[in-house]
Amino acid sequence: MTAPLNPLNRIRPDVRAMHAYTVQSADGLLKMDAMENPFGLPPHLQAALGQRLGALELNRYPGTRNDDLRAALAQYVGLPEGCALILGNGSDELISLVSLACALPPGADGQRPVVLAPVPGFVMYAMSAQLQGLDFVGVPLTPDFALDEAAMLAAIAQHRPAITYIAYPNNPTATLWDAAVVQRIVDAVAAVGGIAVIDEAYQPFASRTWLDAMRAEPARNSHVLLMRTLSKFGLAGVRLGYLIGPAALVGEIDKVRPPYNVSVLNCEAALFALEHADVFAAQAAELRVQRTRLIAALRAMPGVEHVWDSEANMVLVRVPDAARTFAGMRERKVLVKNVSTMHPLLARCLRLTVGSDSENARMLDALQASI
Repeated sequence: MTAPLNPLNRIRPDVRAMHAYTVQSADGLLKMDAMENPFGLPPHLQAALGQRLGALELNRYPGTRNDDLRAALAQYVGLPEGCALILGNGSDELISLVSLACALPPGADGQRPVVLAPVPGFVMYAMSAQLQGLDFVGVPLTPDFALDEAAMLAAIAQHRPAITYIAYPNNPTATLWDAAVVQRIVDAVAAVGGIAVIDEAYQPFASRTWLDAMRAEPARNSHVLLMRTLSKFGLAGVRLGYLIGPAALVGEIDKVRPPYNVSVLNCEAALFALEHADVFAAQAAELRVQRTRLIAALRAMPGVEHVWDSEANMVLVRVPDAARTFAGMRERKVLVKNVSTMHPLLARCLRLTVGSDSENARMLDALQASI
């Protein structure tokens, strides 16, 4: 009997060579590494939601309630005229769907479609491109984490990307880039026949939205898809993202969406949250207040080299030794994100989630003791 062949050889070589997206264990730690809303539902809303979820027909596939959720989200955001909306299992799935819809085989010249984005940025843009067979081109930000407009325009002209991502605000830098610069980049994407994806995952904490541009100039933004998630709204555990854009373009992306990709539980929880949007809006307002206080405290802290402005529920800081400070904070039972090895521009940087007043105080104490 011949020895069996290794089934791992059937796995794509690039997949075998890559690292899985890992989530740090936070058992016994104050979790300040993932930009989660620290506030839970009030007890009376917990009870009401429990009753709603308990009454669902879990033996049935998702049905028309997903249509109800799309309608509720359209009303919530003020869906621009001529636009449509699709749902995703978090914005991660939507990123994958956009990549999948654009994943043509290599052309006669051997070139594959290109995904382009500023870096450092959200890691899933590059990971999704790789997994769907597209090439990824990262364009470095300036040292102060602004968009390098000239470099972006040159890269778009050279690579003619199928997809260009603009995170608005950006992760992990928490920057909301200049709207005029973004518009010129969006226009350049149109000139090469590409799709611009504006990722507004952190919109509840930002001072503006690209939806306003889509409403004001629909023709100029006819190639723009806008992506949001309810994770930063306050439902990270629900995994619900949504994609907005011109109906014809969204309709093509919708063709590659798996059937029943949003469960009845996720759908009902999202509908419930939208019915109580004022509760979550108050939580976001409190986090914006806490962000201001946190940044002021960080800028007054000896040993912190730099603190960047933020339009998200995170703050990026530079310290003398990120690895040592991260380890020291973990020893003190506070988990933050060490982003110092993600990109050369992030050298010695840590990313801190904005939490409640008590959480921020504990995080600041741990940081001061660990620098």
